[in-house]
Amino acid sequence: MSDRRQERRPDAPERRSFPRPPLWLNVLLLVIAAATFAYAKHHRDVIRHQTDVLFKPTPANPMELNRIREELSDMDLSSGQLSKELDSRMQYLQSLKGEEFYIAIDTKRRKMELRIGKSVVRDADVQIGEAKTINWKGKTWTLVPVKGAFSVAGTATDYRWFVPEWAYVMNGQEPPATRPTIEDGLGKYVIFLPDNYVIHSPPSADSPLKGPKPGSFMVPESDLAAIWPRVTKNTRVYIF
Repeated sequence: MSDRRQERRPDAPERRSFPRPPLWLNVLLLVIAAATFAYAKHHRDVIRHQTDVLFKPTPANPMELNRIREELSDMDLSSGQLSKELDSRMQYLQSLKGEEFYIAIDTKRRKMELRIGKSVVRDADVQIGEAKTINWKGKTWTLVPVKGAFSVAGTATDYRWFVPEWAYVMNGQEPPATRPTIEDGLGKYVIFLPDNYVIHSPPSADSPLKGPKPGSFMVPESDLAAIWPRVTKNTRVYIF
């Protein structure tokens, strides 16, 4: 009876077999995946519960409430961040019932609206300055997009901007020994918010800033010009 087993040729490549992972490791990975999924679902349910309590649907504006609830439940927020988001949106919803002019910036839709109550007087596209951390010679500037409810701190037209060092460093340039003051360096129209945040029109060609100021908001000049007579220090701004 012949032996049908084949001997491996000496020149044949060696076949390597990888060991199967132990059962305990497979079980551990499944447990971690299930726990992650359960935590994400719990986080979403917690936010839905809080918004259900705060945003009781009313015939006045159910679509707006539902949109805010959905957006909040989709965000990955800490308790402090959630509190700030809820606060600004609650104040925004209160403004929907009033008769005062206010500005609302929806960062998800990238839209700015001048409103009176629920009526939109004018809307415009908005560019959001991306978050940046700029380092130079031991100095650090952290510029992150702002959210919340604010009052306008001031307004200016043809504002003469004393160019900060970070504006040059951001462009890969050495700041000059004597930094200039540039007219319309932040644009022809500037709305000042707390903590040096601004809503501004496009900067002039002479400005080292070539788009929205980091963390702030840039709106077409024609749109800011149109709403300008309505913007005062009493104007509220809601950014969400």
